[in-house]
Amino acid sequence: MLEAARRLGDDVLFPRALDTDRAALVPKDLLDELAAAGLYGLTGPAEFGGAGLHDRRDVWMTVERLASGCLTTTFVWAQHLGTVTAIAERAGPELRDRWLRSLCSGEVRAGVAFSALRRPGPPPLTASRAAGGWVLHGSAPWVSGWGRIDVLRVAARHGADIVWSLIDVGPSAALQADPLELAAVNASGTVTLRFDGLAVPVDRVITIEPFDEWRARDREGLRLNGSHALGVAGRCLRLLGEAARMDAVNEIDLVRDELDAATADTLPQSRARASQLAMRLAERLVITGGGSSILLSTHAQRLAREALFLLVFGQTPAIRVQQLAE
Repeated sequence: MLEAARRLGDDVLFPRALDTDRAALVPKDLLDELAAAGLYGLTGPAEFGGAGLHDRRDVWMTVERLASGCLTTTFVWAQHLGTVTAIAERAGPELRDRWLRSLCSGEVRAGVAFSALRRPGPPPLTASRAAGGWVLHGSAPWVSGWGRIDVLRVAARHGADIVWSLIDVGPSAALQADPLELAAVNASGTVTLRFDGLAVPVDRVITIEPFDEWRARDREGLRLNGSHALGVAGRCLRLLGEAARMDAVNEIDLVRDELDAATADTLPQSRARASQLAMRLAERLVITGGGSSILLSTHAQRLAREALFLLVFGQTPAIRVQQLAE
């Protein structure tokens, strides 16, 4: 899988990264290449056709190598991984048997809607009990992959609990998608979803868990997003001339090691350093290229915008504090 990610990142994604950056939506054939390589089932159980990759460092490095090729494509694909893991580890046998094999093959592709759980204040998306299941009301402010996903793993608050469900993506009077225009990774199909009484049958509920339990687990699971920043940083480094590289190779390795060893308490600082490293190397690449760096035909401006995006992608209040300190 690591070799497949390296090959795809260097030979397939990177040569088309500028075109993907300017596309209305990430090309489907690029996502098909990831599926053909087995990457949609990267963390899925082998008995359902997945790769069964359990070494977290290998998963992180796979994401890093793909992100070095094209952050937009990687960003859309990476949303899928958590859904595979959630259904494999937390869903009942009926949901697992119905969905895991097609999710692992990439025949069915998933997005996620849960980032708003990290926001303080009243939850923007809530679930209430109804005959035969649940009803969702509210909004999910950041959902990516719209137009390239088939199902969506949704988190809605119900009092002190979270109701996790797997819903179909498609035309519905109860589900409205409002496109967002992003300065980077705009082809990711990122939208705000509005739920107006969307019915979720009980057989589409993945699990119901206490919010406090999820919050503790989420603090430990923020490492993966750091791989996107390291991928952008690594591509900047490869595009820089030897004279401009200085000690950046060692710095990327040090930040990666720090991220790998981070605890829930130290992870915000490590994530901040990763995003700042991507910014500094993108800045260096722009400066080295001079005026031509701001032409849309160059990778320097693309990577600089992507580094800017990664300052806020997966950001938590604790990470923000550390970023400002950096």
